[in-house]
Amino acid sequence: MEYYSVVKCFCILGLVAIYGMGCAYAAGECPKSTPDAEAMKLYPCMSAAQNADAAVPSSCCAAVKKLGQNPKCLCAVMLSDMAKSSGVKPEIALTIPKRCNFADRPVGYKCGAYTLP
Repeated sequence: MEYYSVVKCFCILGLVAIYGMGCAYAAGECPKSTPDAEAMKLYPCMSAAQNADAAVPSSCCAAVKKLGQNPKCLCAVMLSDMAKSSGVKPEIALTIPKRCNFADRPVGYKCGAYTLP
């Protein structure tokens, strides 16, 4: 009987920890999602985020425009584990808003070791 009490306690602690992590993401850089989940939405930007000479598709610009409303989220996405594992080069990826000719991009915004042009 005692064994089941211990297991039940660990299960409850585990659920509390998972719930707490969800709340941390909700209050983080990307309010409705995680940076990794948002990075998946930027699939059309893959070649443009790896090569500064690659054309930026309009579908990429549309996806970045949505994230660009929140520079913290855009930065977190460009520096996310998902982006890194996909071969995204942050110094190139952060030029996409400029390459999309967004007049309202967050010029000069510090994103880790990088600055948005």
